[in-house]
Amino acid sequence: MERRTMTVKEVAAFLGLHSDTIYDLVRDQEIPHFRIRSKILFLPEVIEKWIQKQGK
Repeated sequence: MERRTMTVKEVAAFLGLHSDTIYDLVRDQEIPHFRIRSKILFLPEVIEKWIQKQGK
């Protein structure tokens, strides 16, 4: 089965940001994410839509 989520590290690399910046965005509820226990995960298609909204 294909994995459909991205980790903080993967999202940071995808966006060209430091992982600490991603943690700050998560803490401030500025980037769409979800948690499974203590793991922070992202859906690639949701991140793509979020990026598009940032440009407007």
